[in-house]
Amino acid sequence: MKRVSLLLSLCLVLAAAACAAAAEPIKIGAVFSVTGPASFLGEPERNTAQMVVDEMNAAGGLLGRPVELVVYDDETDVNKAVLAVDKLLKKDGVVAVIGPTTSGNTLAVMGKFAKAEVPLISCSAAEKITSPVDPWVFKVAPSDRHAVEKLLDLAKARGQKRLAIITVSDGFGQAGREVLKELIPAKGFELTADEIYGPKDTDMTAQLTKIKAQNPDAVICWGTNPGPAVIARGRLQLGLTMPLYMSHGVASKKFIELAGDAAEGLVLPAGRLIVAEQVAASHPQKKVLMTYTADYQARFKQPVSTFGGHAYDSLWLIAEAVKLGKSAKPADIRASLEKVTAFQGTAGEFNFTAQDHNGLSKDAFELVVIEKGDWKILQ
Repeated sequence: MKRVSLLLSLCLVLAAAACAAAAEPIKIGAVFSVTGPASFLGEPERNTAQMVVDEMNAAGGLLGRPVELVVYDDETDVNKAVLAVDKLLKKDGVVAVIGPTTSGNTLAVMGKFAKAEVPLISCSAAEKITSPVDPWVFKVAPSDRHAVEKLLDLAKARGQKRLAIITVSDGFGQAGREVLKELIPAKGFELTADEIYGPKDTDMTAQLTKIKAQNPDAVICWGTNPGPAVIARGRLQLGLTMPLYMSHGVASKKFIELAGDAAEGLVLPAGRLIVAEQVAASHPQKKVLMTYTADYQARFKQPVSTFGGHAYDSLWLIAEAVKLGKSAKPADIRASLEKVTAFQGTAGEFNFTAQDHNGLSKDAFELVVIEKGDWKILQ
């Protein structure tokens, strides 16, 4: 009888332990530039991430376990991004990490994830993040190459052959510059000027004057705020009349605010999120675009941005991987991410493979034009 009682007690202890283990939260880490120069990107990412985790937990969590979000603000500083990632990987016990916000910060930390055997889903765009493929690193922002191809298709259709570029000297800008310098001649265009500016520069008159002297058919600017807005205003002040194309790095209403009237008529490749209401009802992305837009605006009383959408996609992709693999172990999440196909996110349709950790194509972009202070799909 004592043996039966002891066995019963042991079973009860084991059952209690199993319940406790099942209730342990699934910790997901995040590093965003909530403050600093890239805060217009990082703040909506942080807001979105918390909103999504709240939605997950309201629906019962993942695998019956609550989800806990551990967020650090790198303040748009590469050294602080490194410290934040070290904390997440070495102290916080996270099963996956999303972010960082900027390409430069992602490139600085991405090498840590293979050693830790924890997957990273970056919210940054630089092609180098996923090319060549690192088994532990993914990204949700469409690649520079696809954005450049979209712009060059437009330039070709408009008969613009002589192109000038002006790029910022940070990770995002220089990654884009490399692709521009590769594809412009490869696609049959002539590169007439190649100018660079610093992230903190407030006057690009010298660079724009050099571009003006070359009289290109069009200019492509590659950077994130505030530089592109300074360039847009400087273009008007110097009387440059050729078209100015922007990168997807300014797909935020903040750019329109900073550039003011100088933003009018500018064209850029962007995800469909910023023109969600203009997307056809039959488009496979329509539902997720409208759902995210409605939820975010209701909670934060702010318009959505492409960049907040990257956090949205990252977390729901992790949830999809957890469901596919029926596991929240880091190695299983990584393996399951490579099996995600036909996943409709705010950035496009994701089809990951072992050879493609971005999972998006050129079709993820729409060409949009700024008209009367708002975005419009270019017809």
